[in-house]
Amino acid sequence: MKIVIINGSARKGNILTAINAFMKGAADRNAIEVIQPDKLHISPCKGCGVCQCHKGCVDNDDTNPTIDKIAAADMILFATPVYWWGMSAQLKQVIDKCYCRGMQLKGKKAGVIVTGGSPVDNIQYELIRKQFECMAGYLSWDMLFQKSYYATDRDELAKNTAAIEELEDLGKKIG
Repeated sequence: MKIVIINGSARKGNILTAINAFMKGAADRNAIEVIQPDKLHISPCKGCGVCQCHKGCVDNDDTNPTIDKIAAADMILFATPVYWWGMSAQLKQVIDKCYCRGMQLKGKKAGVIVTGGSPVDNIQYELIRKQFECMAGYLSWDMLFQKSYYATDRDELAKNTAAIEELEDLGKKIG
């Protein structure tokens, strides 16, 4: 299976730790590519609608090659830290730009990993979960999992052996 992971964090911290644990479990049987939005030049979606008449976004930036990778994947893993009760702007910008090819994302397998500085029963995780549930319903995604982890220090998730094992096991079950 081809898996695309969209890393919504620009830091080398808990989200990267979670991604690496998932990839460790999934690497044997899957082709994996990580998209780093913070390293790309992607203009914000203008809502112009021109993409509905053309084959993709009209912006001359990294949008179309990025969306090509996402559309070609069998599974999309969205990974984000919590930024102000929601997903990171880097991740949201890529999701917004998926509008230009949204129907090509129908029926994908999907997963979500979130880390934040509040306990996982905090409303911020529910808000993010609900947003992904809405996208999954609209695009008929097979939502394989949504996992949230409490981690404040940059290396805190790496010290949580139960979480790391859970993420590796999720990766092993994919494919």
